[in-house]
Amino acid sequence: MNKKKKKKTHVPFRLNILFFAVFVLFSVLILRLGIVQIVYGEDFKREIERTEDVTVNNPVPRGKMYDRNMKTIVDNTPSRAITYTKSQSTKTKEMLMVAERLAKLISKDSEEDLKKVRERDKKDYWILTNEELARGKIKEKEWAQYDEKKLDDKALYNLQLDRITETELNELTKEDLETLAILREMMSGYALSPQIVKKEVTPEEFAIVSENLEMLPGVDTTTDWERKYSYDKMLRSILGKVSDSEKGLPKEKLEYYLARGYSRNDRVGLSYIEQQYEDVLHGQKAKVKNITDKGGNVLDTKVITDGQRGKDLVLTIDMDLQLAVEKIIEEELAKAKQQPRTGLLDRAFVVLMDPNTGEVLSLAGKQIVNDEETGKTVMQDFASGNFTTSYNVGSSVKGATILTGFNTRAISPDTQFYDTPIKIKGTNPKKSWKAGLGTLDDRNALKVSSNVYMFRTAINIGKGNYKYDQPLYLEPQAFDTMRNYFSQFGLGTRTGIDLPNEMVGFKGTEKRPGLLLDFAIGQYDTYTTLQLAQYVSTIANGGNRLQPRIVKEIREPVMKNNEVGPVLNELEPVILNKVDGKPEWFDRVQEGFRRVMQERGGTAYGAFYTADYKPAGKTGTAQAFYDGPKRKNYDKPPEVMNLSLVAYAPHENPEIAMAVMVPCI
Repeated sequence: MNKKKKKKTHVPFRLNILFFAVFVLFSVLILRLGIVQIVYGEDFKREIERTEDVTVNNPVPRGKMYDRNMKTIVDNTPSRAITYTKSQSTKTKEMLMVAERLAKLISKDSEEDLKKVRERDKKDYWILTNEELARGKIKEKEWAQYDEKKLDDKALYNLQLDRITETELNELTKEDLETLAILREMMSGYALSPQIVKKEVTPEEFAIVSENLEMLPGVDTTTDWERKYSYDKMLRSILGKVSDSEKGLPKEKLEYYLARGYSRNDRVGLSYIEQQYEDVLHGQKAKVKNITDKGGNVLDTKVITDGQRGKDLVLTIDMDLQLAVEKIIEEELAKAKQQPRTGLLDRAFVVLMDPNTGEVLSLAGKQIVNDEETGKTVMQDFASGNFTTSYNVGSSVKGATILTGFNTRAISPDTQFYDTPIKIKGTNPKKSWKAGLGTLDDRNALKVSSNVYMFRTAINIGKGNYKYDQPLYLEPQAFDTMRNYFSQFGLGTRTGIDLPNEMVGFKGTEKRPGLLLDFAIGQYDTYTTLQLAQYVSTIANGGNRLQPRIVKEIREPVMKNNEVGPVLNELEPVILNKVDGKPEWFDRVQEGFRRVMQERGGTAYGAFYTADYKPAGKTGTAQAFYDGPKRKNYDKPPEVMNLSLVAYAPHENPEIAMAVMVPCI
C-alpha cells in the first residue's frame, strides 16, 4: 500500500512541474508582447504607416516678348491637355489598364501619333498583352538554363523580342495601336511628374475624361500652353526655339538643368533669345508635395507654392521697322535674282542700331532656299546670319584704316597721296577701282574710295620703303597692329551682343606684304554684318564702342493679357571700350563719310543725294571666293563680289546707324 501511495503522489508532481513550465513560458510570451505593444508599439506603427514627402515642381508658362513699342511678339496660347502621373509603385499592367480605358474616351490615332510608335514599342506591347504566347517563345532548355541562373530575365525577354514575327505584329488592330500610343506617352514620364498624354484636346474629350477620372487613376485634365508668334515667321531665327515636353531637357545640358531644380520633361529654350534668357523666361514653377506611403502610393497632395509664369522681355526691336526692312530685302533680292550671273546670290542682311545706346532696332536677314516639302523656292528668315556668318566686306572698313594710320602716325590729317597703281616686284599692279582720282587727302580718299591711299597708309604702318616694281618688305607685326586697332571698333572680334553663337570671323594666316594692302581695303579678313554696324556706330558717336543689345527691359508678369507689368530691370548702355584717337581725327573720318553720300563724286552720292535725313557712310565692294551651299557643285570655288554699306544719319547728331551686306553676287 505504501508503494501505491508513492506512485500516486509522483505523477501529480510532474504535472505540476509541467504546468509551471507552461505558466513561465506564457508569462514570458505575454511580457514580450507587452513590451512590443507598450514600449515599441508606436515605433512599429509609425514604420507601418511611414510616409515620404516628395516635392514635385509643376511647369508654368514662359514669359512673353514685346517689341520696344510694347507690341506682343511672342505669347503663350493655352490649350486643353490630358496628363498622366504615375506613382513610384505603379506597375506596367496597371498603366495598360488605364491606357485601354483612356483610348475609349479620346482619339490618339493621328499620323503624327502613330509615327512615334516604333517597332520595339509594338513588340513590348505584344508581350504585355500575350503573356502565354510570349512564354511559349522560350524553349524548355532555355527555361532550364534560366533555373540554373545561366540566363536572366533580361536575356529571356530579348529572346522573346527576337522571336516575335512580322505576322504577329501585323495582327495588332487600330485600337491596339491607339492604346499603345497612349501607353507610350504614359510610360515616358517620370514618377510623380505629370506627363502630357495628349495636347490640343477637344472640348468633348476634355469633358468626358473629366467625368471619368475616378476610373482613370493617375489621369488628370489640365491647361497646357504653346508658344504663339504674333508675326508668324518674322525673326524666328532670333527668337529661338523651345523644347517640347516629350523631349524635355537637352541631353548635353541635362545635369546643368537638373542641378537648378528642373524636371527632366521641362521645356527649355534651345536657341538664341529663348536660350540666352532662359533664367528669366522660365518662371517660378508651382511646388506640389506628394505624400506617399513606403510602397510609393500617393496618399495626399498639398500645394506648397503657386507658380508664376516667366518674366517678360521687352526687346529693342521695332517690329514696324523690322517689317519694312524685311520687305525691302525681299523685293531687292527678287529683283537682283532676275539679273544675269546671280545664280550664287541667295542672301542679304541689314542691321539698324542706335549708335548712342547700342540698341538693335532691326536685325533682318533673308535667305533663298528650296522648300523640302513643296520643292519650291522660298525666302526664309535668316536674321541670325547677321552675326553667325562673315564675309570679305571691301572698302566699307576704310574709315578704320584711316584712323589706324592716324593713331600709328603712319599718316596725319595733312597727308596726301597721288592715286597711281602700286606695283610690287613679281606681282600684278594694285590700283583703285577708277583711274584719274588725282592727289587726295584722307577725307577725299574716303569720298572717292581710293584703294591706293589705303595701300600707302598700310605700307607706312608696316614701315616699308616702297619703290615701283621693286621688292617690298613690311614688318610682320603690322598685321597685328592693324587687327588690334580694327578690333577696337568691333571688327574681327565679338561684338558682345546678348545672343549665343556669335561668330568672330576668319583671319588670314599668311603675312605677305601684298596681303596687308588687301587687309587695308577689307579684302583679307572677314567680318559679320553686326560687326560692321558696331564699327560704324563707333565712328558715328566719336569713338565709343557700345555693346549691341537685343533686350531692352525685363518686366514682372501680370495675369491680364492686355496689361504689361512694372519694369524689373532696365538694361543700361554698356561702353566696351573707347577707341584710341583724337576727336579731330574722328571729325575728319566723319567728314569723309559725309562726302561719300552728300557731295557730287562720292561713291554713294547718286543713291543718297536727295535724302533729307543727311546721311554719312561708306560703300564697299570685295572680290571673294564663293563658299556657300552650292560649293560642292564646283571643283574650284567660283569668284564672286560682295557688296556692303555702312552709314548713319543725320551726320551731325546721329540717331541711327546701318550696316548692309549682300554677298556672293
